[in-house]
Amino acid sequence: MPNRNKPGVYVAWKTVTYRSVIMMMLGAALIFFAILHEAFPKFTDSTVKAAASLSTGLLEKVAGLAPPLKGPSPAVAQQAHFTALDGTIRVRKSNGTTWINADYNVPLEKGDVVQTGAEGMAKIVFNDGTNYTVKQDSLIVIEENSANDQQQTNVAVAVTTGTVDLSTATYVQGSKSQVIVAGAKASLAPDSAAMVHNDPKDDRHEILVKKGSGDVERNGEVVRLSNWEKVSFQATSKTMERATEIGPPAPISPGNMMPVFISPDEKSKQVEFTWTPMPNAAGYRLRISHNPYFSSLLLDRKVETASVVVTGLPVGAYYWSIQSYDGAGKESVESEKNRFTIIVKAKEKIELALELDPFIQHGHVIEVTGKTEPGARVMVNGREVPIVSDDGTFHYFTPPLPNGENLVTVTAQNAQGGVNTHQEKVVIQ
Repeated sequence: MPNRNKPGVYVAWKTVTYRSVIMMMLGAALIFFAILHEAFPKFTDSTVKAAASLSTGLLEKVAGLAPPLKGPSPAVAQQAHFTALDGTIRVRKSNGTTWINADYNVPLEKGDVVQTGAEGMAKIVFNDGTNYTVKQDSLIVIEENSANDQQQTNVAVAVTTGTVDLSTATYVQGSKSQVIVAGAKASLAPDSAAMVHNDPKDDRHEILVKKGSGDVERNGEVVRLSNWEKVSFQATSKTMERATEIGPPAPISPGNMMPVFISPDEKSKQVEFTWTPMPNAAGYRLRISHNPYFSSLLLDRKVETASVVVTGLPVGAYYWSIQSYDGAGKESVESEKNRFTIIVKAKEKIELALELDPFIQHGHVIEVTGKTEPGARVMVNGREVPIVSDDGTFHYFTPPLPNGENLVTVTAQNAQGGVNTHQEKVVIQ
């Protein structure tokens, strides 16, 4: 057994943790502070405030070293593009003072001005899918065209004079699509269509919602419009006048871009025109023209039924539209304009050249270029290419296509009945 009485040096210790040391120091500090507060209350109060201010400043500096929370990025300017040009159209760039002729390769940016002539018409598509048809004798200004990294878009166009048809796409929540006329601003909902008319000379200003909805704000007054509702006002009007328009019939036949064949021994063709009947309509007004502006009419006839047969139409291209009117004679707005062509039916199959260049993708828009024979018509997904050069070359921008796989169909057709069609798949991501 060990001898505990043996002389020597013995060491004993007690374990002390950091936690206990800190608790003891805090306790001592609290006791000291309580005694100090009793003796010098004003001094201790000012000391506490100074310490709090110092700690807050240190925390702010430390926080400043950390990366900021990510929020929506600043808006980035976007470009719009012409998808159809017909007649005289001019553009004045925001950074220029001279007018240039409109071209499919001319991008449209914030501050640019577009002007159409007496027989000019232009279609413009924006990145958010908003589509503008600028009619003859019109002038518009692109006030805003931007997007952020959240894919929220902001498009605003001012109609200085003339008439514009527009339609919006299904854009991201938080996006804006606005049209401005004579101090009134219309904010349109997704999947909506509207017509804006501005006549400064006669002081007539109108905003009509054809489909969907929109809010019109002017001088603090806000009016919400839905299908076939409009507001009109004059410059001196304190409020806007609200009214409901009569909706137009929908053209059925001849269908848009459809050929109507005639035999070689016939000089003219009998064509039946049909459209959807409208409730409470007392009658309909049919108009036929050789041009899409209806500046000269081949026929202007009122009928009581939803169909009529027209005789004596020779070979050529035609446009037609239909309106309804009520018992008081008030007419609806014009329907969509359908184009059809009366073509001599060939006895034998006719070959027609059609060559396509590789498609060029601009976001959701596809640029289509190619060549066919001189004098032929070209359609892309059922829409006619407005200009085919004398040598048969053509250039066209599609409307915005949806995400996923899309089929682009290009069809050429000549006056002898020859048809050639090419199809290609494109993927929009």
